[in-house]
Amino acid sequence: MTSGSKARQRGDRRTAALARAVEDGLLGPHSPVVGLLDVDGVLAAVDALNEAFEGPAPVRHTFAAKACGLVPVLRLLADAGMGCEVASPGELEQALAAGFAYDRLVFDSPAKTVEELEFTLAHGIAINLDNFQEMARVDRLLAGREAAGPIGLRVNPQVGAGAIGAMSTATATSKFGVALRDPGAVDAVIEAFERRPWLNRLHAHVGSQGCPLPLIAEGIRAAYELAERINTRLGHTRITGIDIGGGLPVNFADEDDRPTYADYVAELREAAPGLFDGRYTLVTEFGRSLLAKSGTIGTVVEYTKSAGGRQIAVTHAGAQVATRTVFMPGSWPLRVGVFDAAGHPKQGPAQVVDIAGPCCFAGDLAATGVELPAIEPGDVVALYDTGAYYFSSHFSYNSLPRPAVYGYRTDADGRVRFALVREAQSVRGVVEESGLAQADNLVALSAG
Repeated sequence: MTSGSKARQRGDRRTAALARAVEDGLLGPHSPVVGLLDVDGVLAAVDALNEAFEGPAPVRHTFAAKACGLVPVLRLLADAGMGCEVASPGELEQALAAGFAYDRLVFDSPAKTVEELEFTLAHGIAINLDNFQEMARVDRLLAGREAAGPIGLRVNPQVGAGAIGAMSTATATSKFGVALRDPGAVDAVIEAFERRPWLNRLHAHVGSQGCPLPLIAEGIRAAYELAERINTRLGHTRITGIDIGGGLPVNFADEDDRPTYADYVAELREAAPGLFDGRYTLVTEFGRSLLAKSGTIGTVVEYTKSAGGRQIAVTHAGAQVATRTVFMPGSWPLRVGVFDAAGHPKQGPAQVVDIAGPCCFAGDLAATGVELPAIEPGDVVALYDTGAYYFSSHFSYNSLPRPAVYGYRTDADGRVRFALVREAQSVRGVVEESGLAQADNLVALSAG
């Protein structure tokens, strides 16, 4: 099946799921915003990833939990054979609750505490250390003992930024890793490996969205060449694994998957062919690219109006679910679709419209100046490609509750089945989370 036909099938499944969500009451006046995740699309992305990396090099694919920290989603990926990359205590506990074994985890926080290091070292979880001070901390914690799991050092190849600075982690002044082009840095890294027999991996991650494949490959090549240099210097294979991170950009412009994992691997093979000859275990940490195209946010249109000649549709999906898009629309534009009150795609002449959210500030716009068939109150607006970061990373502005999230599958006969991933947060839950149980404490303090 071609990538184009797969994309069309994914679009058809999405359309069927939106209609069924409206029919079942998962999306409507009493549930005005919902997240929907295409399970078959996620599993197809995992298959494409595995297929692209087939070869003599052993590979451990891990999912970057930050992209969707929802336990049922993590459980689905664990069942599909993935590992999990975590970068905080919360993500670690989510991954463990989802069923990932310790030896299928990678802990990558740049600010690991002593307690977190003790836990990962005791349980054989793979760790990527960020700096020389952290290495010295592990020296003290191990106290001469062998490490139970792989321990790597993150390096910053300083190859430059992509189109989105905040997503570029290999700039000259990036906060991540040991900056290799700084004076004396390479010699210091080599010395660190000479002194520490427990160090056996290198990790490099250039960035994600907005980073072109040649830039990513250049950074990974730098890590590979450093591994070769260290192993040659030590006279044996000390570095046995290279964590190449993730970072495959997602196409948010249309339905197609591009670039593909196969494109990514082809770029790496060109830049560093020895990376794939089987001497190194490769670790990947893809996140957004595995889920984004399979996610949709559906929201009810509450009102329509016009201002300055521009049509505006006021919906319930804004900065609380589409945070990056609202605050950085030039970097994170989303495709938008409009459906009637029954969940069927609308037809008719296009109008230019802004899609506004419910947050109480003027910039709360999920899309601006998009051409769509005429929108009416009660219609449904869909924000596409939102499976990663959007409905899983809620922004609590205006104390708006987190929406429900459902996974779905579409049978051969077109029947859509849903499974609850996360319940909608109630307004009462919002109040309780805001300190309800401590409501009198400040008054009592001021009276005392």
